[in-house]
Amino acid sequence: MQDHLIKATADGIRVFAAVTTNLVEEASKRHQCFPIATAALGRAMTGALLLAANLKTSECVTLKITGDGILGRVVADANADGIVRGYVDNPQIDLPLNNGKLAVGEAVGKGMISLTRFTGLKQPFTGSAELVSGEIAEDITQYLSISEQTPSSVGLGVLIGTELKVLAAGGFFIQALPNVEDKAIDILEKNLQTLKPVSQMIHEGLDAKGIITEIFRNMNVNYFEETDLQFKCQCSKPKIEKVLISLGKKEMASLIDDGKTEVCCHFCGEKYQFTKGELEAILSSL
Repeated sequence: MQDHLIKATADGIRVFAAVTTNLVEEASKRHQCFPIATAALGRAMTGALLLAANLKTSECVTLKITGDGILGRVVADANADGIVRGYVDNPQIDLPLNNGKLAVGEAVGKGMISLTRFTGLKQPFTGSAELVSGEIAEDITQYLSISEQTPSSVGLGVLIGTELKVLAAGGFFIQALPNVEDKAIDILEKNLQTLKPVSQMIHEGLDAKGIITEIFRNMNVNYFEETDLQFKCQCSKPKIEKVLISLGKKEMASLIDDGKTEVCCHFCGEKYQFTKGELEAILSSL
């Protein structure tokens, strides 16, 4: 199934649902993640895509989960076009299962969640809140309630198989609109009480529209556009050259003495090689 996101409304309630299995698998491979890091990073990237879904073209968000657990920071960038990238500080760590499930909350620990919205204004807006569980979906829900005064419900999931392959990943983001009636809220709450985990629904074959259908059972649903999703980084060799230039002449001269250098992008793991001749050309440009 191609990764995708669909928007819908029903009786004064808005929902975005996404299937992100392939892009989470790619991120896991690029960063050589162990399962618990794959789950945390996958949830964060899916959450960032859902939060960016209502932005305008060229606008984007950065979601940061900064806990005191062994994972370190979990960071995801996403834009309104369905492009996402992300990383976790310590991708190759492990913890015992917690009641048969990956202990993501324990691996994240206590700390803060922050969301930066880049909306074309001179200064981006950043809000933050304390982590409530480290499970990421609950933390995003709490952040939206506290920092942005937006009552919401977020569900995120990543299912990993015995061969460490991502079998299913995705999520949903629900918001009540100003004209919502109490009856619609009551129906929605009943539906959510019996809703299967999102990763289970995707593993059973449901696409984003199918997830929305389950969320909005017995409600009048209007479906909107579908957006393709993918893991894609904005890094390139010319951009890495600008990073090297920012190091200054002294540091560049030291790299030249080493003969060559390799720079690895933090977000995607792509490696860029620079020969001694290329480094000398960069130094001369200074």
